[in-house]
Amino acid sequence: MFLRRFNRKKNGKKHFYWALVESYRTEKGSRQRIVGYIGDVTNGQARRTTQSAERCDSVQQDFFSPEELPEFANVLPRKTRTERQREFGGVWLGNKLFEKLELNRYIADGLKQNDESESWLDIIKILVISRFYSPTSELHIAEHLYEHSAMEDFFGIPAQQIYDNRLYRGLDKLLPLKDGLQHHLKERMGQLFDIKYDLFLYDVTSTYVEGEHAGSDLCKRGYSRDGRPDCKQVCIGLVVTREGLPLGYEVFAGNTHDSTTVEEVVGKMEKQYGKADRIWVMDRGMVSEQNLEKLRQDGLRYIIGTPKANLKQVEKHLLEKSDWQVVHAGVEVKICPSIQAENEVFILCKSKDRALKEQSMHDRFVTRIEMGIEKFRRTCEQRHGKDISKLIERRVGRLLQANSRGSALFEIETSYDATAGKTIISVTKNDGASHWLRLTEGHYLLRTNITDWQAKDLWEAYIHLTDAEEAFRIHKSDLHLRPLWHQKDGRIQAHIFVCFLAFVFWKTFGLMCKKAGLGDESRRVFEEIKKICMVDVVLTTDEGKELKIRTVARPDKPLQILLHRLGLKLPERLTKRIL
Repeated sequence: MFLRRFNRKKNGKKHFYWALVESYRTEKGSRQRIVGYIGDVTNGQARRTTQSAERCDSVQQDFFSPEELPEFANVLPRKTRTERQREFGGVWLGNKLFEKLELNRYIADGLKQNDESESWLDIIKILVISRFYSPTSELHIAEHLYEHSAMEDFFGIPAQQIYDNRLYRGLDKLLPLKDGLQHHLKERMGQLFDIKYDLFLYDVTSTYVEGEHAGSDLCKRGYSRDGRPDCKQVCIGLVVTREGLPLGYEVFAGNTHDSTTVEEVVGKMEKQYGKADRIWVMDRGMVSEQNLEKLRQDGLRYIIGTPKANLKQVEKHLLEKSDWQVVHAGVEVKICPSIQAENEVFILCKSKDRALKEQSMHDRFVTRIEMGIEKFRRTCEQRHGKDISKLIERRVGRLLQANSRGSALFEIETSYDATAGKTIISVTKNDGASHWLRLTEGHYLLRTNITDWQAKDLWEAYIHLTDAEEAFRIHKSDLHLRPLWHQKDGRIQAHIFVCFLAFVFWKTFGLMCKKAGLGDESRRVFEEIKKICMVDVVLTTDEGKELKIRTVARPDKPLQILLHRLGLKLPERLTKRIL
C-alpha cells in the first residue's frame, strides 16, 4: 500500500488530496485500486500514514515465530494489545480432514508436474475448505474471506495474489481429477470407518443456474425441484452408501428424465468399483421396464419404489388385514407376489403418519375445488343473460390443474341454458375414485428381485434412501450448491465437484464424531470449532520494540474435551506457514 497525491480543478482553483492506494495482480498484469481517501494532509502526515498502512498490510514482515522470539524480554503491560483477529477453527479443521483423507498427496500427484504444481494444490485446498466451512463465491473468497481468515497463514500465499480468475483456473485444474479422486475417497473412507459397500443408494436432483447459457449442452429447462421453472438447470445423480457417504455422482442436462440416467450411472459405478453382491436402492422416478430388465440381465439386485397407480395390482392384499408385520412405530409391511416379472416380489407398506398427511392434503385440495366452483357459480349469476360457458370451462380447467391431487374426484361440465339465460355448472362426485383415494392413503409399494429376505429387512434397506435425500439437502442449504453463476459447462461441473468434496468432508467429520461417541451432534461440534479464532499479540518492550506473536485462542473446557475425544489437538502458536 502507498499514498498517492491527486489534484482536481474546480471553479478555476486547484484542490489537492491524498488517497491510500493498493497494488494487486491480475491475469493482465499489476493493477491498482483506491482503498480510501485521506484528504488534504501535509507531506509529514502522508509519510506517517504510509508507514502505518505498511504495518497493516496482509503480509507482516515483523511477525515472530516461536523460534525467532527472544528468550527474555522486559514487557510494558500497559502497551500490550491484540490485533488482526481472524477465523481459524474452520480452516484448521478443513486442513486436518485434507490430511486424514490423504488428499494432499493424491492431488499433488494428479496435477501436472511443473513449477506451479504446489501452488495449484494450495488453490484447490482454498476452494474446497472455503466451501466446507464458509460456502461463498470465488469472488467473495478473493475479496473478503481469504484475508479475514487464517488461510493466508496456512497456505503462505499473500492475499493480493488471490483473485477470482486464479480461483477459476484452480477449478479447471481440479475437474480432470474427478474420477480418480472419487475412487481414492471410497478406498480411504473404507479404511477409516470400515464401510461395507453392500448397499448403493441412488437419487437425482436438480439445481438452477443464473444466466442465459445459450450455447450450453448442460443447462436446459426441465422439471425444477427448486421451484424455479423460470431458470435453466442441470441434473445431478448421486450415489451414497447406507451411512450416507458419497461414492460418486454424474451431471446431466437439465431436461434429462430420471429414469434415463440409471443405466449410465449403474454401469459407471459397477465398472469403477467392480461387480459385487450389492443392492441398488432407487426411488420411483427411476422405474422403467427397460431399466429393470437391464439390472436383471447384469445380475444386479434392486429395491425400487413404484408409482402409486401400481397399488391396483395388490388391491386384494391391501384389503386383507392379516400377514402385516410391524417394522417401526406406526409402519407395517407385507410381501405380495408380483405379476409383472418372474423372481420378483412387491413389498406393500402402510404408514399412519403418512396416511394423516395425505388425508390432510386431499381434504385441502377438495376444499379448494369446491370453493372455486362456488365462486364460478356466483360469476354465472352476476352475468345473467350472457353465455360464458367457454370462459368458465377454461377456469375450471385451471382450477383442476392447480389441485390435481383432488381433480379425479370431480366430473364438471358447463353449459348455457338459453331458457334460464345463464351458464350452468353441473358437478358430479366420483364415489369410486373417492373411495380408492381414501383407501390408499398412507400406502406405498416397493418392488424387488430379492426373494429370500423378510419384508422388514427389505423395508429397512429401502428407507436408507433418505440418506441420499439428506445429502441433497446439505448440498443445497449448508454448502450453497445453488444457484450456479458460472457461464461455462466445465466451470459448472467443477463447482459441483467442489461441493461434492466439501460434502465428503462433512460426512467424514460426522463419522469421526460418531466413532468418538459424540452421537449425531456433529453439526453443533462443527459450529463450536468454527468459533475458534487467531490473533496477533503485540508486546512492547522497555526498549520500545514490538514483538508480535501469532496465537490461537484457547477454547473453553467443554470444547477442549470434545477435541480430545476426536483426537484433534489445536496448536498454541503458528509458524509463518503450516505444512
